[in-house]
Amino acid sequence: MSSVAEVTTRQTGRYSLRDRLVRVLKQIYRDRECYLFLLPFGTIFTLFTVVPVIMSIGLSFTHFNMLQPARFIGINNYLRLFLEDDVFLIAVKNTLIYAAITGPLSYLGCFVLAWFINDFKPAVRAFLALLFYAPSISGNAFMIWTYIFSGDTYGVVNGVLMHWGIITQPIQWLIDPRFIMPICIVVVLWMSLGTSFLVFIAGLQGLDPQLFEAGAIDGVRNRWQELWYITLPQMKGHLMFGAIIAITNSFTAASAITNLVQDSLTTDYAAHTIVQHLQDYGTVRFDMGYACAIAVVLFFAMVVCQRVIQKLLDRMGR
Repeated sequence: MSSVAEVTTRQTGRYSLRDRLVRVLKQIYRDRECYLFLLPFGTIFTLFTVVPVIMSIGLSFTHFNMLQPARFIGINNYLRLFLEDDVFLIAVKNTLIYAAITGPLSYLGCFVLAWFINDFKPAVRAFLALLFYAPSISGNAFMIWTYIFSGDTYGVVNGVLMHWGIITQPIQWLIDPRFIMPICIVVVLWMSLGTSFLVFIAGLQGLDPQLFEAGAIDGVRNRWQELWYITLPQMKGHLMFGAIIAITNSFTAASAITNLVQDSLTTDYAAHTIVQHLQDYGTVRFDMGYACAIAVVLFFAMVVCQRVIQKLLDRMGR
């Protein structure tokens, strides 16, 4: 009977949960040296990433104020989140706008600039890479932008506009709800050439030159065809990593806006994001159950976006 079951399983390609578990355990034992080297990182990743995510999902179904034991309340936090919390809906709208603009633009900007400087000599390429990467590691960059968009007459933008006669009174750029989000987007885009930019440069440097020679023989005639048929398919891993970084940075926007506006809350919630809403309930109001519900919603939204990007990159490589 067992042999018949094995033959049927091989023919249909379907394995039971027990069979899959046995196969995984056999593979782990066969490659035990590799898993032994991965054990330190796997332990740290599990303790500080996997376990907190599982705990957040569990706490999202409770009322927990950090002073009393958590009390199970079912899906009340999620019902309150989507049906009663108007500020959360504003934060969702702001986050989607912010992510829809900064995510794709920063992603494309990182790749285009990396592709542009890739053919320069090593010394020139290193200088340009440092030049473009420097804003992302400038810790005091927000002080510069705060001075540029200062709401008094000493602000650079106000001074220039008043000198040209375009305005007669200073504009409160970082307080007026009409200008807060656009300014934040501009500043974040200026600082967006970070890790993804360096990864794209490394990926472009690692391409096999023989592929381009073979492509020229097969009919590839210009740089655009090389990019589409050779470069992009060979950089799927780097592109996927850059997409994950872009999605994460876009959806978890908080520190840049807070540092620029110099407050965790913006006027009329004009630039209030999901992470700022989470921090408000988690670190100010200490409503950890509700904060965990916000974190779970944000987590699954990022996972869905990541899966969509992965499907698009898989299609591009076919």
